[in-house]
Amino acid sequence: MENPSPKRVVITGIGVVCPLGNAPDSLVQKLRSGDSGIRGLTQVPQGVLSIDHGAEAVEFTGDIADYGPMDKKLQRTIRKGSKVMCREIEMGVAVAQLALHHSGMDLEKHDRERIGVLYGCDYIMSLPEEFARGIEKCLEDGEFKFEKWGQTGRPEVNPLWLLKYLPNMPASHIAIYNDLRGPNNSITVREASAGAALSEAYSTLVRGHADALIVGSTGSRIHPLRSLHADMQETLASKQDDHTTMSRPFNSDRNGSVLGEGAGALVCETLEHAKERGANILGEIVGYSSSAVGPRTDDDNTHLQVALTNVYRGAVGKRDPSSIGHIHAHGLSTMTCDQQEAAAIVEVFGDVSVQPPVTTAKGHFGNLGAGGGMVEIIASLSSLGGDLFPIRNLTKLDQACPINACTAPGIPAGDSFVSANITPQGQASATMIQRFVD
Repeated sequence: MENPSPKRVVITGIGVVCPLGNAPDSLVQKLRSGDSGIRGLTQVPQGVLSIDHGAEAVEFTGDIADYGPMDKKLQRTIRKGSKVMCREIEMGVAVAQLALHHSGMDLEKHDRERIGVLYGCDYIMSLPEEFARGIEKCLEDGEFKFEKWGQTGRPEVNPLWLLKYLPNMPASHIAIYNDLRGPNNSITVREASAGAALSEAYSTLVRGHADALIVGSTGSRIHPLRSLHADMQETLASKQDDHTTMSRPFNSDRNGSVLGEGAGALVCETLEHAKERGANILGEIVGYSSSAVGPRTDDDNTHLQVALTNVYRGAVGKRDPSSIGHIHAHGLSTMTCDQQEAAAIVEVFGDVSVQPPVTTAKGHFGNLGAGGGMVEIIASLSSLGGDLFPIRNLTKLDQACPINACTAPGIPAGDSFVSANITPQGQASATMIQRFVD
């Protein structure tokens, strides 16, 4: 008896919020033209950290217009809900609504119990203002009195403050606003969250537990406390006369990453469901993988090597690495991370002469945290069949990073790509997506 063919998972909608704007149609054009999203920080005080520049999603204001077209009732509901949504959650909800609209799916015509949400996120830090009034009431002669907090300080904190910062809330809000009753899950593995969420979404759809899922990720590294932590614990790019050159992935003189923020979402469906409703199919997910390795040393790239190897080994049709159109690298722009990643690419795909072209969007907008992987996937997906966007600020390739770097316009993006992301803790995820062929 022959095994039935596995379900195919396709992408039918896109939503994005990032430092290069909130329009997926123009994102690739801005990447190809070399636009930068790095500018002076407004959400973090100037002159306090070692850096005063980052990549804020300046076009996202939180206004209801940023969520895309929707009926008045839903607009009122989201406006009311914004009181318990911090900026990261707002961005996550907005890209989901934008992706739903882009997909053309009329939820009233489909079984909401077969439609769910899968979202990637990171831990979200509260803003200091949430506790400022309570702390102020516990001060005596400039000293904080802990014994006063329970009776005097805590009542000054909004009882719903925690709802604004829980990492499972993007998926919760999206499901509630759209009355989606299918599978709902939240993945929290820092920069690897987007690929991990897509992996879980693919598995959920293939095993028949849903017909469609909104899959996204959201994140921000621009925050009074989060940015301070990054400044203390990570290698950030030094100040430059031209701040748009701060993020220099794989360049010989790179010296750190740039803080950014953003979110992205995809509407993923089984092929049968998409065809039945006459959807415009943008691409197909054909492979996924993830890995976690620890304890690790600074030169250990096993986590990414495993993810890159398994993403094409397990892909539909058992792909050969040479068939991949391009690789969207993590490209953090630190010495150690870029060298680790380059070594993993060589180990899996061979030397420069046989590697697919390698690019990364981080030269344009740095590290967007948990939201970065999905924004990068959307950028690569939108480039398929056209030209690949070059790596911004890569003027002299580090000899310790022997990759087939895309540094000039006119290089074909191909018909498929692998997107990879890693975390400092030894987690990695990779996803393979191709142009849809019926």
